[in-house]
Amino acid sequence: MSIRRLPEHLINRIAAGEVVERPAAALKELVENAIDAGATRIAIALIEGGISKIEVIDDGRGMTPAEMALALERHATSKLPDDAIEAVTTLGFRGEALPSIASVARLTVESRVRGADGWRRVIDHGALAEEGPAALPPGTRMVVDGLFDRVPARRKFLRSARSEYAACVDTVRRLAMARPDIGFTLEHDGRRSIAVTPQDSRPARVAALTDRELIANSVPLDHVRGTVTLGGVAGLPTFNRGVADHQYLFVNGRPVKDRLLIGAVRGAYQDLLARDRHPVVALFIDLPGDEVDVNVHPAKTEVRFRDPGMIRGLIVGGLRAALDSAGHRSVQRPSAAALGSWHVEPLAPAWAPPTRGAAQGSVWDARPDYLPEPAGRAEPAVTQPPAAASHPLGIARGQVANTYIVAEAADGLVLVDQHAAHERLVLERMRAGMAHGGVPAQALLLPQVVELDEPACDRLEARIDELAALGLALERFGPKAMLVRATPAALGGGDPTGLITDLADELAAYDEALSLKERLDHVAATMACHGSVRAGRTLSVIEMNALLREMEATPHSGQCNHGRPTWVKLALGDVEKLFGRK
Repeated sequence: MSIRRLPEHLINRIAAGEVVERPAAALKELVENAIDAGATRIAIALIEGGISKIEVIDDGRGMTPAEMALALERHATSKLPDDAIEAVTTLGFRGEALPSIASVARLTVESRVRGADGWRRVIDHGALAEEGPAALPPGTRMVVDGLFDRVPARRKFLRSARSEYAACVDTVRRLAMARPDIGFTLEHDGRRSIAVTPQDSRPARVAALTDRELIANSVPLDHVRGTVTLGGVAGLPTFNRGVADHQYLFVNGRPVKDRLLIGAVRGAYQDLLARDRHPVVALFIDLPGDEVDVNVHPAKTEVRFRDPGMIRGLIVGGLRAALDSAGHRSVQRPSAAALGSWHVEPLAPAWAPPTRGAAQGSVWDARPDYLPEPAGRAEPAVTQPPAAASHPLGIARGQVANTYIVAEAADGLVLVDQHAAHERLVLERMRAGMAHGGVPAQALLLPQVVELDEPACDRLEARIDELAALGLALERFGPKAMLVRATPAALGGGDPTGLITDLADELAAYDEALSLKERLDHVAATMACHGSVRAGRTLSVIEMNALLREMEATPHSGQCNHGRPTWVKLALGDVEKLFGRK
Protein backbone atom coordinates (compact mmCIF):
# COMPACT_ATOMS: atom_id res chain seq x y z
CA MET A 1 0.00 0.00 0.00
CA SER A 2 1.42 3.39 -1.01
CA ILE A 3 1.68 6.32 1.39
CA ARG A 4 -1.14 8.83 1.13
CA ARG A 5 -2.20 12.00 2.89
CA LEU A 6 -5.21 11.50 5.16
CA PRO A 7 -8.33 13.59 4.50
CA GLU A 8 -9.15 16.38 6.92
CA HIS A 9 -12.26 14.72 8.38
CA LEU A 10 -10.30 11.55 9.18
CA ILE A 11 -7.48 13.57 10.76
CA ASN A 12 -10.05 15.22 13.03
CA ARG A 13 -11.50 11.87 14.03
CA ILE A 14 -8.04 10.54 14.89
CA ALA A 15 -7.41 13.65 16.99
CA ALA A 16 -10.81 13.13 18.61
CA GLY A 17 -9.65 9.68 19.68
CA GLU A 18 -6.91 11.35 21.73
CA VAL A 19 -9.01 14.15 23.20
CA VAL A 20 -12.65 12.98 23.24
CA GLU A 21 -12.68 9.50 24.74
CA ARG A 22 -16.08 9.96 26.40
CA PRO A 23 -18.50 12.77 27.35
CA ALA A 24 -16.43 13.67 30.42
CA ALA A 25 -13.38 14.30 28.21
CA ALA A 26 -15.33 16.66 25.94
CA LEU A 27 -16.80 18.39 28.99
CA LYS A 28 -13.32 18.86 30.46
CA GLU A 29 -12.11 20.64 27.31
CA LEU A 30 -15.14 22.95 27.22
CA VAL A 31 -14.98 23.88 30.91
CA GLU A 32 -11.21 24.48 30.73
CA ASN A 33 -11.79 26.83 27.79
CA ALA A 34 -14.38 28.70 29.87
CA ILE A 35 -11.94 29.02 32.78
CA ASP A 36 -9.16 30.27 30.50
CA ALA A 37 -11.60 32.81 29.04
CA GLY A 38 -11.79 34.54 32.44
CA ALA A 39 -15.25 33.28 33.46
CA THR A 40 -16.50 33.96 36.98
CA ARG A 41 -19.53 31.67 36.64
CA ILE A 42 -19.87 28.47 34.61
CA ALA A 43 -23.19 26.66 34.14
CA ILE A 44 -23.19 23.06 32.87
CA ALA A 45 -26.18 20.99 31.78
CA LEU A 46 -26.12 17.32 30.72
CA ILE A 47 -28.65 14.94 29.25
CA GLU A 48 -28.14 11.17 29.58
CA GLY A 49 -24.76 11.59 31.22
CA GLY A 50 -23.59 13.87 28.41
CA ILE A 51 -24.15 11.25 25.71
CA SER A 52 -27.16 13.08 24.26
CA LYS A 53 -26.21 16.64 25.16
CA ILE A 54 -23.53 18.73 26.87
CA GLU A 55 -24.08 22.46 27.42
CA VAL A 56 -21.51 24.83 28.93
CA ILE A 57 -22.32 28.52 29.45
CA ASP A 58 -19.78 31.01 30.79
CA ASP A 59 -19.57 34.77 31.37
CA GLY A 60 -16.01 35.07 30.06
CA ARG A 61 -14.59 37.49 27.53
CA GLY A 62 -16.30 35.87 24.52
CA MET A 63 -15.23 35.62 20.86
CA THR A 64 -15.79 37.72 17.78
CA PRO A 65 -17.14 35.96 14.64
CA ALA A 66 -13.63 35.85 13.16
CA GLU A 67 -12.16 34.40 16.38
CA MET A 68 -14.96 31.84 16.51
CA ALA A 69 -14.19 30.63 12.98
CA LEU A 70 -10.49 30.39 13.83
CA ALA A 71 -11.19 28.53 17.09
CA LEU A 72 -12.85 25.75 15.07
CA GLU A 73 -9.74 25.18 12.98
CA ARG A 74 -7.09 22.67 13.99
CA HIS A 75 -3.96 23.93 15.77
CA ALA A 76 -5.45 27.37 16.41
CA THR A 77 -5.30 28.75 19.94
CA SER A 78 -5.38 31.94 21.98
CA LYS A 79 -3.58 30.31 24.91
CA LEU A 80 -0.02 30.26 23.59
CA PRO A 81 1.21 33.83 22.96
CA ASP A 82 4.54 32.70 21.46
CA ASP A 83 6.40 29.51 20.56
CA ALA A 84 7.43 28.70 24.15
CA ILE A 85 5.29 25.59 24.43
CA GLU A 86 6.92 24.67 27.73
CA ALA A 87 5.82 27.97 29.32
CA VAL A 88 2.06 27.50 28.96
CA THR A 89 0.21 28.85 31.98
CA THR A 90 -3.38 28.08 30.95
CA LEU A 91 -5.20 24.78 31.44
CA GLY A 92 -4.51 23.86 27.84
CA PHE A 93 -3.50 25.12 24.44
CA ARG A 94 -4.29 22.19 22.15
CA GLY A 95 -5.89 23.40 18.94
CA GLU A 96 -7.51 20.02 18.24
CA ALA A 97 -10.15 20.11 21.00
CA LEU A 98 -13.04 22.04 19.39
CA PRO A 99 -12.63 20.73 15.82
CA SER A 100 -12.19 17.20 17.22
CA ILE A 101 -15.43 17.46 19.17
CA ALA A 102 -17.17 18.97 16.14
CA SER A 103 -16.01 16.03 13.99
CA VAL A 104 -17.86 13.45 16.11
CA ALA A 105 -20.96 15.44 17.17
CA ARG A 106 -23.09 18.46 16.35
CA LEU A 107 -21.33 21.44 17.96
CA THR A 108 -23.10 24.77 18.43
CA VAL A 109 -20.97 27.76 19.45
CA GLU A 110 -22.59 31.06 20.46
CA SER A 111 -20.46 33.91 21.77
CA ARG A 112 -20.58 37.61 22.39
CA VAL A 113 -17.84 40.09 23.25
CA ARG A 114 -18.90 42.90 25.59
CA GLY A 115 -19.99 45.92 23.60
CA ALA A 116 -20.66 43.90 20.43
CA ASP A 117 -23.37 41.67 18.95
CA GLY A 118 -23.39 37.92 19.46
CA TRP A 119 -22.66 35.34 16.75
CA ARG A 120 -23.62 31.71 16.27
CA ARG A 121 -21.85 28.94 14.38
CA VAL A 122 -22.97 25.27 14.03
CA ILE A 123 -20.65 22.46 12.91
CA ASP A 124 -22.35 19.13 12.22
CA HIS A 125 -19.83 16.26 12.29
CA GLY A 126 -17.11 18.36 10.68
CA ALA A 127 -19.24 20.33 8.21
CA LEU A 128 -20.46 23.90 8.65
CA ALA A 129 -24.26 23.64 9.01
CA GLU A 130 -25.25 27.23 9.73
CA GLU A 131 -24.08 30.55 11.16
CA GLY A 132 -25.56 33.93 11.93
CA PRO A 133 -26.39 36.46 14.65
CA ALA A 134 -27.27 35.23 18.13
CA ALA A 135 -28.85 36.89 21.16
CA LEU A 136 -27.07 36.09 24.43
CA PRO A 137 -25.34 37.88 27.34
CA PRO A 138 -21.59 38.52 27.12
CA GLY A 139 -19.72 35.23 27.23
CA THR A 140 -19.91 31.92 25.39
CA ARG A 141 -22.38 29.04 25.10
CA MET A 142 -21.18 25.66 23.81
CA VAL A 143 -23.59 22.80 23.04
CA VAL A 144 -22.53 19.28 22.02
CA ASP A 145 -25.41 17.13 20.68
CA GLY A 146 -25.32 13.42 19.87
CA LEU A 147 -21.72 12.56 20.71
CA PHE A 148 -20.51 9.66 18.49
CA ASP A 149 -23.95 9.30 16.88
CA ARG A 150 -22.28 8.67 13.51
CA VAL A 151 -19.29 6.79 14.91
CA PRO A 152 -20.84 3.49 16.09
CA ALA A 153 -17.44 1.93 16.74
CA ARG A 154 -16.85 4.56 19.44
CA ARG A 155 -20.46 4.80 20.60
CA LYS A 156 -20.68 1.13 21.57
CA PHE A 157 -17.73 1.50 23.95
CA LEU A 158 -19.48 4.18 26.00
CA ARG A 159 -20.78 2.98 29.35
CA SER A 160 -24.26 3.50 30.77
CA ALA A 161 -25.65 7.02 31.13
CA ARG A 162 -25.20 6.77 34.91
CA SER A 163 -21.55 5.78 34.59
CA GLU A 164 -20.84 8.56 32.09
CA TYR A 165 -22.61 11.04 34.34
CA ALA A 166 -20.48 9.95 37.31
CA ALA A 167 -17.34 10.60 35.24
CA CYS A 168 -18.66 14.05 34.31
CA VAL A 169 -19.37 14.87 37.96
CA ASP A 170 -15.81 13.88 38.89
CA THR A 171 -14.43 16.10 36.13
CA VAL A 172 -16.47 19.13 37.19
CA ARG A 173 -15.71 18.53 40.85
CA ARG A 174 -11.95 18.56 40.24
CA LEU A 175 -12.04 21.67 38.06
CA ALA A 176 -14.26 23.45 40.59
CA MET A 177 -11.82 22.58 43.40
CA ALA A 178 -8.95 24.01 41.37
CA ARG A 179 -10.74 27.36 40.99
CA PRO A 180 -12.67 28.32 44.14
CA ASP A 181 -12.93 31.87 42.78
CA ILE A 182 -15.32 30.66 40.06
CA GLY A 183 -18.94 29.65 40.65
CA PHE A 184 -20.07 26.33 39.14
CA THR A 185 -23.45 24.70 38.61
CA LEU A 186 -24.13 21.27 37.13
CA GLU A 187 -27.54 19.96 36.10
CA HIS A 188 -28.30 16.46 34.88
CA ASP A 189 -31.59 15.68 33.15
CA GLY A 190 -33.04 18.88 34.62
CA ARG A 191 -31.92 18.22 38.20
CA ARG A 192 -29.15 20.26 39.83
CA SER A 193 -26.39 18.20 41.47
CA ILE A 194 -23.57 20.74 42.01
CA ALA A 195 -23.93 24.39 42.97
CA VAL A 196 -21.00 26.31 44.45
CA THR A 197 -20.55 30.07 44.63
CA PRO A 198 -17.23 31.92 44.24
CA GLN A 199 -15.20 31.87 47.46
CA ASP A 200 -11.64 32.43 48.66
CA SER A 201 -11.12 29.34 50.79
CA ARG A 202 -9.77 26.19 49.15
CA PRO A 203 -10.70 23.95 52.12
CA ALA A 204 -14.26 25.30 52.12
CA ARG A 205 -14.61 24.65 48.37
CA VAL A 206 -13.21 21.10 48.75
CA ALA A 207 -15.63 20.36 51.60
CA ALA A 208 -18.56 21.77 49.62
CA LEU A 209 -17.77 19.38 46.78
CA THR A 210 -16.96 16.27 48.81
CA ASP A 211 -18.22 15.97 52.37
CA ARG A 212 -19.49 18.74 54.62
CA GLU A 213 -17.83 16.98 57.59
CA LEU A 214 -14.36 17.36 56.05
CA ILE A 215 -13.74 20.81 57.55
CA ALA A 216 -14.25 19.54 61.10
CA ASN A 217 -12.23 16.38 60.46
CA SER A 218 -9.18 17.68 58.63
CA VAL A 219 -6.09 19.85 58.97
CA PRO A 220 -5.00 22.63 56.59
CA LEU A 221 -1.76 22.36 54.64
CA ASP A 222 0.67 25.25 54.25
CA HIS A 223 4.18 23.96 53.57
CA VAL A 224 6.98 25.66 51.64
CA ARG A 225 10.24 24.22 50.35
CA GLY A 226 12.32 26.59 48.24
CA THR A 227 10.16 27.88 45.39
CA VAL A 228 7.55 25.15 45.82
CA THR A 229 4.47 25.49 48.02
CA LEU A 230 2.04 22.81 49.19
CA GLY A 231 -1.46 23.86 50.25
CA GLY A 232 -4.85 22.26 50.60
CA VAL A 233 -6.54 20.08 53.16
CA ALA A 234 -5.76 16.62 54.61
CA GLY A 235 -8.37 14.46 56.28
CA LEU A 236 -7.57 12.98 59.68
CA PRO A 237 -6.53 9.32 59.50
CA THR A 238 -9.83 8.32 61.10
CA PHE A 239 -11.72 10.21 58.38
CA ASN A 240 -10.99 7.64 55.68
CA ARG A 241 -12.67 5.87 52.78
CA GLY A 242 -12.69 2.38 51.32
CA VAL A 243 -11.11 3.34 47.98
CA ALA A 244 -8.59 5.95 46.85
CA ASP A 245 -11.07 7.92 44.73
CA HIS A 246 -11.17 10.79 47.21
CA GLN A 247 -7.64 12.05 46.66
CA TYR A 248 -7.53 15.22 44.59
CA LEU A 249 -4.20 16.48 43.26
CA PHE A 250 -3.49 19.80 41.56
CA VAL A 251 -0.30 21.20 40.06
CA ASN A 252 -0.32 24.94 39.28
CA GLY A 253 -4.11 24.87 39.38
CA ARG A 254 -4.34 21.91 37.00
CA PRO A 255 -6.14 18.71 38.14
CA VAL A 256 -3.77 15.77 37.61
CA LYS A 257 -3.56 12.07 38.35
CA ASP A 258 0.08 11.31 39.00
CA ARG A 259 1.54 8.08 40.39
CA LEU A 260 4.31 9.94 42.16
CA LEU A 261 1.85 12.13 44.05
CA ILE A 262 -0.48 9.23 44.89
CA GLY A 263 2.48 7.21 46.17
CA ALA A 264 3.62 10.13 48.32
CA VAL A 265 0.18 10.37 49.93
CA ARG A 266 0.25 6.65 50.65
CA GLY A 267 3.70 7.02 52.20
CA ALA A 268 2.61 9.88 54.45
CA TYR A 269 -0.30 7.87 55.88
CA GLN A 270 1.33 4.42 55.78
CA ASP A 271 1.52 3.78 59.53
CA LEU A 272 -1.64 5.73 60.35
CA LEU A 273 -4.16 3.74 58.28
CA ALA A 274 -4.98 0.12 57.64
CA ARG A 275 -3.83 -1.07 54.23
CA ASP A 276 -7.40 -1.27 52.93
CA ARG A 277 -8.32 2.29 53.96
CA HIS A 278 -7.50 5.51 52.13
CA PRO A 279 -7.31 9.15 53.26
CA VAL A 280 -9.35 12.07 51.93
CA VAL A 281 -6.95 14.76 50.71
CA ALA A 282 -6.84 17.70 48.32
CA LEU A 283 -3.27 18.79 47.57
CA PHE A 284 -2.39 21.97 45.67
CA ILE A 285 1.22 22.21 44.52
CA ASP A 286 2.43 25.51 43.09
CA LEU A 287 5.89 25.83 41.55
CA PRO A 288 7.68 27.69 38.73
CA GLY A 289 6.65 26.59 35.25
CA ASP A 290 10.15 25.51 34.29
CA GLU A 291 10.14 22.97 37.16
CA VAL A 292 7.31 20.89 35.71
CA ASP A 293 6.36 19.55 32.26
CA VAL A 294 2.59 19.53 31.69
CA ASN A 295 2.82 18.28 28.09
CA VAL A 296 3.40 14.58 28.71
CA HIS A 297 -0.26 13.60 28.17
CA PRO A 298 -2.71 14.70 25.42
CA ALA A 299 -5.40 15.54 27.99
CA LYS A 300 -2.89 17.22 30.36
CA THR A 301 -3.84 14.85 33.21
CA GLU A 302 -0.25 13.80 33.94
CA VAL A 303 2.84 15.87 34.68
CA ARG A 304 6.58 15.32 34.97
CA PHE A 305 8.65 17.08 37.63
CA ARG A 306 12.26 18.14 37.17
CA ASP A 307 13.03 17.02 40.76
CA PRO A 308 10.49 14.29 41.65
CA GLY A 309 12.34 13.33 44.84
CA MET A 310 12.00 16.83 46.24
CA ILE A 311 8.28 16.92 45.38
CA ARG A 312 7.69 13.58 47.07
CA GLY A 313 9.58 14.74 50.15
CA LEU A 314 7.54 17.95 50.22
CA ILE A 315 4.25 16.03 50.18
CA VAL A 316 5.28 13.44 52.76
CA GLY A 317 6.87 16.05 55.05
CA GLY A 318 4.01 18.53 54.67
CA LEU A 319 1.33 15.91 55.33
CA ARG A 320 3.24 14.50 58.30
CA ALA A 321 3.74 17.92 59.86
CA ALA A 322 0.07 18.79 59.42
CA LEU A 323 -1.15 15.46 60.82
CA ASP A 324 1.27 15.69 63.76
CA SER A 325 -0.20 19.09 64.60
CA ALA A 326 -3.63 17.46 64.90
CA GLY A 327 -2.49 15.71 68.11
CA HIS A 328 -5.17 13.45 69.56
CA ARG A 329 -7.94 14.67 67.25
CA SER A 330 -10.21 12.02 65.84
CA VAL A 331 -13.39 11.97 63.81
CA GLN A 332 -16.60 13.18 65.48
CA ARG A 333 -15.28 13.55 69.01
CA PRO A 334 -18.20 13.79 71.46
CA SER A 335 -18.93 17.20 72.91
CA ALA A 336 -18.17 18.10 76.52
CA ALA A 337 -21.92 18.10 77.22
CA ALA A 338 -22.23 14.56 75.91
CA LEU A 339 -19.28 13.38 77.98
CA GLY A 340 -20.72 15.08 81.05
CA SER A 341 -23.90 13.03 80.79
CA TRP A 342 -21.95 9.88 81.64
CA HIS A 343 -21.23 9.04 85.27
CA VAL A 344 -18.80 6.59 86.83
CA GLU A 345 -20.52 4.40 89.42
CA PRO A 346 -18.77 4.70 92.81
CA LEU A 347 -17.54 1.58 94.53
CA ALA A 348 -19.73 2.36 97.57
CA PRO A 349 -23.00 4.33 97.59
CA ALA A 350 -22.42 8.01 98.30
CA TRP A 351 -25.64 8.13 100.33
CA ALA A 352 -27.77 5.44 101.94
CA PRO A 353 -31.28 6.12 103.23
CA PRO A 354 -31.59 5.74 107.00
CA THR A 355 -33.75 3.08 108.54
CA ARG A 356 -37.33 3.73 109.58
CA GLY A 357 -36.13 4.21 113.14
CA ALA A 358 -34.03 7.24 112.32
CA ALA A 359 -34.45 10.44 114.32
CA GLN A 360 -36.76 13.22 113.22
CA GLY A 361 -35.18 15.72 110.84
CA SER A 362 -33.34 13.00 108.85
CA VAL A 363 -32.86 13.22 105.10
CA TRP A 364 -35.62 10.66 104.65
CA ASP A 365 -38.12 12.82 106.51
CA ALA A 366 -36.98 15.97 104.77
CA ARG A 367 -37.47 14.34 101.32
CA PRO A 368 -40.34 11.87 101.58
CA ASP A 369 -40.48 11.67 97.77
CA TYR A 370 -36.80 10.76 97.43
CA LEU A 371 -35.97 7.58 95.61
CA PRO A 372 -32.32 6.66 94.95
CA GLU A 373 -31.40 6.38 91.26
CA PRO A 374 -31.14 2.81 90.00
CA ALA A 375 -27.61 1.56 89.45
CA GLY A 376 -26.11 -1.61 88.03
CA ARG A 377 -22.72 -3.21 87.57
CA ALA A 378 -21.55 -6.10 85.43
CA GLU A 379 -20.44 -8.93 87.72
CA PRO A 380 -17.58 -11.33 86.93
CA ALA A 381 -18.53 -14.74 85.60
CA VAL A 382 -18.68 -17.45 88.28
CA THR A 383 -19.07 -20.44 85.96
CA GLN A 384 -15.92 -22.53 85.76
CA PRO A 385 -14.56 -22.48 82.19
CA PRO A 386 -14.22 -25.83 80.40
CA ALA A 387 -10.93 -27.66 80.14
CA ALA A 388 -8.49 -26.35 77.55
CA ALA A 389 -7.73 -29.82 76.22
CA SER A 390 -11.15 -30.14 74.58
CA HIS A 391 -10.74 -27.18 72.19
CA PRO A 392 -8.06 -26.60 69.49
CA LEU A 393 -7.95 -22.84 70.14
CA GLY A 394 -8.05 -23.30 73.88
CA ILE A 395 -9.88 -21.38 76.59
CA ALA A 396 -9.77 -17.61 76.95
CA ARG A 397 -7.77 -16.34 79.89
CA GLY A 398 -7.84 -12.60 79.16
CA GLN A 399 -7.10 -9.73 76.76
CA VAL A 400 -3.97 -7.79 75.90
CA ALA A 401 -4.39 -4.12 74.93
CA ASN A 402 -8.13 -4.76 74.50
CA THR A 403 -7.22 -6.12 71.07
CA TYR A 404 -5.76 -9.59 71.42
CA ILE A 405 -7.39 -12.54 73.17
CA VAL A 406 -5.02 -14.73 75.17
CA ALA A 407 -6.14 -18.36 75.29
CA GLU A 408 -4.64 -21.46 76.85
CA ALA A 409 -4.66 -24.60 74.71
CA ALA A 410 -3.46 -28.05 75.67
CA ASP A 411 -0.29 -27.61 73.65
CA GLY A 412 0.47 -23.91 74.00
CA LEU A 413 -0.68 -20.28 74.14
CA VAL A 414 -2.96 -18.83 71.47
CA LEU A 415 -3.15 -15.12 70.57
CA VAL A 416 -6.21 -14.03 68.57
CA ASP A 417 -6.74 -10.68 66.82
CA GLN A 418 -10.35 -10.12 67.87
CA HIS A 419 -11.23 -7.69 65.04
CA ALA A 420 -9.66 -9.75 62.25
CA ALA A 421 -11.19 -12.98 63.54
CA HIS A 422 -14.70 -11.60 64.00
CA GLU A 423 -14.56 -9.90 60.59
CA ARG A 424 -13.98 -13.30 58.97
CA LEU A 425 -16.77 -14.91 61.02
CA VAL A 426 -19.28 -12.24 60.01
CA LEU A 427 -18.29 -12.62 56.34
CA GLU A 428 -18.73 -16.40 56.45
CA ARG A 429 -22.13 -16.01 58.12
CA MET A 430 -23.21 -13.67 55.33
CA ARG A 431 -21.90 -16.01 52.64
CA ALA A 432 -23.80 -18.89 54.22
CA GLY A 433 -26.93 -16.75 54.29
CA MET A 434 -26.55 -15.89 50.58
CA ALA A 435 -26.15 -19.58 49.75
CA HIS A 436 -29.36 -20.46 51.61
CA GLY A 437 -31.80 -17.87 50.35
CA GLY A 438 -30.66 -14.59 51.82
CA VAL A 439 -29.03 -12.97 54.82
CA PRO A 440 -31.35 -12.31 57.81
CA ALA A 441 -32.10 -8.60 58.20
CA GLN A 442 -32.67 -6.51 61.30
CA ALA A 443 -35.09 -3.63 60.85
CA LEU A 444 -34.05 -0.27 62.27
CA LEU A 445 -36.38 1.21 64.85
CA LEU A 446 -36.13 4.51 62.99
CA PRO A 447 -35.01 4.47 59.33
CA GLN A 448 -31.80 6.45 58.89
CA VAL A 449 -31.03 8.92 56.11
CA VAL A 450 -27.49 8.79 54.71
CA GLU A 451 -26.42 11.72 52.53
CA LEU A 452 -24.15 11.01 49.52
CA ASP A 453 -23.50 12.60 46.17
CA GLU A 454 -25.88 11.78 43.34
CA PRO A 455 -23.68 9.28 41.42
CA ALA A 456 -23.11 7.32 44.64
CA CYS A 457 -26.88 7.17 45.22
CA ASP A 458 -27.35 6.06 41.61
CA ARG A 459 -24.92 3.19 42.08
CA LEU A 460 -26.62 2.03 45.27
CA GLU A 461 -30.09 2.38 43.77
CA ALA A 462 -29.08 0.20 40.83
CA ARG A 463 -28.04 -2.57 43.26
CA ILE A 464 -30.95 -2.38 45.73
CA ASP A 465 -32.12 -5.94 45.00
CA GLU A 466 -28.63 -7.41 45.38
CA LEU A 467 -28.10 -5.52 48.64
CA ALA A 468 -31.48 -6.74 49.90
CA ALA A 469 -30.25 -10.31 49.46
CA LEU A 470 -27.45 -9.36 51.85
CA GLY A 471 -29.91 -8.10 54.46
CA LEU A 472 -29.49 -4.39 53.66
CA ALA A 473 -32.79 -2.67 52.86
CA LEU A 474 -32.32 0.67 51.08
CA GLU A 475 -34.59 3.20 49.38
CA ARG A 476 -33.77 6.28 47.34
CA PHE A 477 -34.53 9.38 49.40
CA GLY A 478 -34.25 12.30 47.03
CA PRO A 479 -31.37 13.05 44.64
CA LYS A 480 -28.56 12.92 47.20
CA ALA A 481 -29.61 10.57 50.00
CA MET A 482 -30.45 6.94 50.72
CA LEU A 483 -32.89 5.71 53.37
CA VAL A 484 -31.68 2.70 55.38
CA ARG A 485 -34.57 0.58 56.69
CA ALA A 486 -32.71 -2.59 57.73
CA THR A 487 -29.17 -3.87 58.10
CA PRO A 488 -27.85 -7.45 58.15
CA ALA A 489 -28.59 -9.08 61.51
CA ALA A 490 -25.01 -10.37 61.62
CA LEU A 491 -23.75 -6.79 61.91
CA GLY A 492 -25.52 -6.27 65.23
CA GLY A 493 -26.92 -2.82 64.44
CA GLY A 494 -24.64 0.19 64.74
CA ASP A 495 -24.44 3.38 62.70
CA PRO A 496 -24.99 2.54 59.01
CA THR A 497 -23.56 5.82 57.67
CA GLY A 498 -19.98 4.57 57.31
CA LEU A 499 -21.20 1.26 55.88
CA ILE A 500 -23.33 2.90 53.16
CA THR A 501 -20.53 5.34 52.28
CA ASP A 502 -18.00 2.53 51.88
CA LEU A 503 -20.44 0.41 49.85
CA ALA A 504 -20.91 3.29 47.41
CA ASP A 505 -17.12 3.55 47.10
CA GLU A 506 -16.81 -0.21 46.52
CA LEU A 507 -19.41 -0.12 43.76
CA ALA A 508 -17.63 2.81 42.11
CA ALA A 509 -14.34 0.92 42.09
CA TYR A 510 -15.49 -2.60 41.19
CA ASP A 511 -19.04 -2.48 39.87
CA GLU A 512 -18.48 -2.89 36.14
CA ALA A 513 -15.35 -5.06 36.17
CA LEU A 514 -16.56 -7.92 38.38
CA SER A 515 -19.11 -10.69 38.04
CA LEU A 516 -22.19 -10.71 40.26
CA LYS A 517 -20.64 -13.23 42.67
CA GLU A 518 -17.38 -11.27 42.93
CA ARG A 519 -19.28 -8.04 43.42
CA LEU A 520 -21.41 -9.54 46.19
CA ASP A 521 -18.27 -10.88 47.84
CA HIS A 522 -16.74 -7.38 47.87
CA VAL A 523 -19.94 -5.91 49.32
CA ALA A 524 -20.23 -8.66 51.94
CA ALA A 525 -16.60 -8.14 52.97
CA THR A 526 -17.22 -4.40 53.40
CA MET A 527 -20.28 -5.12 55.53
CA ALA A 528 -18.37 -7.66 57.60
CA CYS A 529 -15.64 -5.13 58.37
CA HIS A 530 -18.22 -2.66 59.70
CA GLY A 531 -20.01 -5.32 61.75
CA SER A 532 -17.00 -6.88 63.43
CA VAL A 533 -15.73 -6.45 66.97
CA ARG A 534 -13.29 -3.55 66.94
CA ALA A 535 -9.82 -3.50 68.36
CA GLY A 536 -9.88 -1.64 71.67
CA ARG A 537 -13.19 -3.11 72.84
CA THR A 538 -13.21 -4.93 76.16
CA LEU A 539 -14.75 -8.40 75.89
CA SER A 540 -16.07 -10.58 78.68
CA VAL A 541 -14.67 -14.09 79.15
CA ILE A 542 -17.95 -15.51 77.81
CA GLU A 543 -17.67 -13.37 74.66
CA MET A 544 -14.05 -14.37 74.12
CA ASN A 545 -14.82 -18.09 74.45
CA ALA A 546 -17.83 -17.78 72.14
CA LEU A 547 -15.55 -16.19 69.52
CA LEU A 548 -13.01 -19.00 69.85
CA ARG A 549 -15.67 -21.71 69.52
CA GLU A 550 -17.15 -20.13 66.40
CA MET A 551 -13.68 -19.83 64.87
CA GLU A 552 -13.16 -23.57 65.37
CA ALA A 553 -16.39 -24.29 63.50
CA THR A 554 -15.97 -21.78 60.66
CA PRO A 555 -13.99 -22.43 57.45
CA HIS A 556 -11.21 -19.99 56.52
CA SER A 557 -11.26 -18.48 60.02
CA GLY A 558 -7.46 -18.62 60.17
CA GLN A 559 -7.19 -15.49 58.05
CA CYS A 560 -9.11 -12.24 57.89
CA ASN A 561 -10.82 -10.88 54.78
CA HIS A 562 -7.59 -9.10 53.78
CA GLY A 563 -5.31 -12.13 54.04
CA ARG A 564 -3.77 -11.43 57.45
CA PRO A 565 -3.63 -14.19 60.10
CA THR A 566 -6.36 -14.09 62.74
CA TRP A 567 -4.44 -16.14 65.34
CA VAL A 568 -0.98 -17.43 66.17
CA LYS A 569 0.14 -20.15 68.59
CA LEU A 570 3.21 -20.34 70.80
CA ALA A 571 3.82 -24.01 71.61
CA LEU A 572 4.49 -24.99 75.21
CA GLY A 573 7.88 -26.35 74.15
CA ASP A 574 8.82 -22.94 72.80
CA VAL A 575 7.66 -21.28 76.01
CA GLU A 576 9.80 -23.66 78.03
CA LYS A 577 12.81 -22.87 75.83
CA LEU A 578 12.29 -19.17 76.50
CA PHE A 579 12.62 -19.84 80.22
CA GLY A 580 15.54 -22.24 79.85
CA ARG A 581 13.54 -25.30 80.86
CA LYS A 582 14.65 -27.20 77.73
